[in-house]
Amino acid sequence: MHFPRLQDVNLDPLWEEEINHKLALKHSLLFSMVDDVKTCIVEEKTLGDALNYLSKLSLDYPITIIDAESFERLKNKFLEIQTGSDFEEMGTTSEELIEVESDLLEFIRNSQDLLSSEESAPIIKLVNSLFFQALQKGASDIHIESGEKKGEVRLRIDGALKKHLDLDKSIVNLVINRIKVISNLDISEKRVPQDGRTQLAISGKSIDVRVSILPTYHGERVVMRILAQTEHIPTLESLGFVDEITKDLYRLLNHAHGMILVTGPTGSGKSTTLHACLQHVSTPDKNIITVEDPVEYNADNISQIQVNSKVGLTFAAGLRSILRQDPDIIMVGEIRDNETAEIALRSALTGHLLLSTLHTNDATSALSRLMDMGIPNFLVSSTLLGVLAQRLTRKLCVHCKEETRLAPATAQEIGVPEEKIFFKAVGCKACDFTGYKGRQAIGELFIIDDKVKQMMKDDFNDHQIREAMKKEGMKTIADKLKVMMLEGQTSYEEAIRVGLMDG
Repeated sequence: MHFPRLQDVNLDPLWEEEINHKLALKHSLLFSMVDDVKTCIVEEKTLGDALNYLSKLSLDYPITIIDAESFERLKNKFLEIQTGSDFEEMGTTSEELIEVESDLLEFIRNSQDLLSSEESAPIIKLVNSLFFQALQKGASDIHIESGEKKGEVRLRIDGALKKHLDLDKSIVNLVINRIKVISNLDISEKRVPQDGRTQLAISGKSIDVRVSILPTYHGERVVMRILAQTEHIPTLESLGFVDEITKDLYRLLNHAHGMILVTGPTGSGKSTTLHACLQHVSTPDKNIITVEDPVEYNADNISQIQVNSKVGLTFAAGLRSILRQDPDIIMVGEIRDNETAEIALRSALTGHLLLSTLHTNDATSALSRLMDMGIPNFLVSSTLLGVLAQRLTRKLCVHCKEETRLAPATAQEIGVPEEKIFFKAVGCKACDFTGYKGRQAIGELFIIDDKVKQMMKDDFNDHQIREAMKKEGMKTIADKLKVMMLEGQTSYEEAIRVGLMDG
């Protein structure tokens, strides 16, 4: 008997009500549409069992054999559908759900340190498996949303959300309650937002999880930010910045006093860059103190303060206390308000090197943001050394990217040659069918030199200063994205998402 074979495919489940899929799954028989034909999907090692069971069904579907990994992927999708349809029979389904990653159940059985070892409770297992799978896939956030008819779990991987699995409506509340329990939140309160945190210990590593719960129309939704306590803080070179930015940044870090800002949207790697800078300047003869919310990297050679608004330890209060600790270098996690900005700039003026972050889209906007906070112009120009605006760009998967050309109008609009071949995302096994694998930091460094100070004195606005700096040769984020596109490292779609049109 010869059956057609498929290798490395990402098939979608064909769920037919008249078939008992629970039994079919037990006998390793799956169903999918192949070239618009309803097909029985089997794998080599369980072929006999699957064909035996198929012979008992009155189905006249062709049979296709696929490789083990593709089969496992399709099987997981069936298990997700089944979880939604019959989670009432808690006993069996939870066992199967946890096996969404084959070694998961084994892991939970052997691991005494994952949240709790109450083996009997399926919801606990389910929540544990969510954390474990998120860590395995390198996710930074887990989103659990309540819809009208079902719930959904999505993971943020490399900065983009990807659907992970569906949950039955009745299960979502149980999962959210379990998360509230481990985060010390009020289970009975479902009308107001709640924030908490929890710690996991997985294979000896301690992982902090920040939990945010928000009531929505169809029930609560949860977002969990995973903060891995990283022992390894990267160097500026390893983050992927071009050499000239790294050299200029190192030169700014040699100053004895002044302020250096890193700007960018949430999740663009600002904290990581600041810690890389601190590690570069950290020597035994310097006293370095940080105030952060939360402390994301544990560094041995610097003192770190965690913001705690419940007891009045805000960025501003922490910064005031730090100044009495005779610091050489100070890092403030974020300048959020006028008070923090004022103290930060005054401390930079009085002989400290201060590093911090701001939420702005580009480097030159930092000037007007500080002035909007009520900081006088002279104070900004006399203390600010430079501003690094950064983004994280997803890199195309080298295994599956495909050549493509841009439409002539698009190429003209972004100023690249029309005949040039670019690459687009496709998706394969190596990149979990996203088309992208890994991220690279790109940035624009705006150095406050005498010309800029003069322009600030003459009341030039952000845009005028930006145009002048571009003429002086400042490379913008959009320029870097164009270079990445031309070198085939990223796609046009990703470049647009990151900020190709921001100029």
